[in-house]
Amino acid sequence: MILERQITEVEKIKITDIFGRTFKTLRVSLTNTCNLACTYCIDPAASNNKTPLPDSALPMGLANKKTALSNEQYIKIIAALNDILEFDTIRLTGGEPLLYKQLVPLVKGIKELGISEIKMTSNATLLAGKAKDLQSAGLTSINISLDAIDPDVSFSINQRAKLQKILDGIDKSIEAGIQVKINCVVMKGMNDHQILSLINYSKERNIIIRFLELMQMGHLYHNFEQLFFSEEEILKTISNHYQLIALPRNPSATANYWTINTDYKFGIISNVSDPFCNDCNRLRLDSYGNIYGCLSDNNPINISDCIDDELQVKERLIQALAQKKTKFSGSELSMLHIGG
Repeated sequence: MILERQITEVEKIKITDIFGRTFKTLRVSLTNTCNLACTYCIDPAASNNKTPLPDSALPMGLANKKTALSNEQYIKIIAALNDILEFDTIRLTGGEPLLYKQLVPLVKGIKELGISEIKMTSNATLLAGKAKDLQSAGLTSINISLDAIDPDVSFSINQRAKLQKILDGIDKSIEAGIQVKINCVVMKGMNDHQILSLINYSKERNIIIRFLELMQMGHLYHNFEQLFFSEEEILKTISNHYQLIALPRNPSATANYWTINTDYKFGIISNVSDPFCNDCNRLRLDSYGNIYGCLSDNNPINISDCIDDELQVKERLIQALAQKKTKFSGSELSMLHIGG
């Protein structure tokens, strides 16, 4: 007689909330440093990289820096979480993930876990010489920040003269066979006049661009409205030159998409105008071994100290799931510490 295996109490615990949300994408922040000082991420007063960020820009309890995770620790945590959640995607972020010296071995290690969709978000300034190695290691897709195609506008936002390096990184990634998408944070009076130029640049290369509404994060938490450029305004700018056709939104997608003249697709990530919180499936892991269920929550949940205990891991995942909101409300947390 075949005996049925007894289901343990740990196995009974389901990582899902009353809205049916769970975690299927893990965003891994590899470093809390960056070689740009974009004005939507870093207060221009601190853009010389010498002024310390205020404690409010750090996750609660992390104002005093802790030791960052090693490659082995990242792999161990990702493996344990994947055993429970069976991720569809791992996305490597920062700060700037290309500053992480063990990036290629980490990508290779994640691929060896059996996770096929390994993606990255980067400013691409260091990408040109690394794209081929990253693709060989298993990187499948990269979102690249490009906020302007005009060098002067780019400098005014990034506070660094790195535009050509970004463009080189884009071209080398395409050559290497990595799927590329462009991310552009649109700010009123700063780069809203770059929208059409960026559309044309992306269209020429047959890569998707997503325009992001400015997020109520970090130093802009209390005054982001002065630079806010809405989804409606973005669409109006584009529709003055192109005929737009709206496309159906995919479940858990961050962006809504449109086609122009039926042959080119672009997206808008509108955290304020049209938030996607109701079916968000993202979990975040920072470089100190803490997880977050939502960008709008400044409370880290340590996972590294219990990673060998499946019951405790599940309990902390449930805590992270409880952080999820039904509407994005922002945080004083700097994106440097939790990733894009």
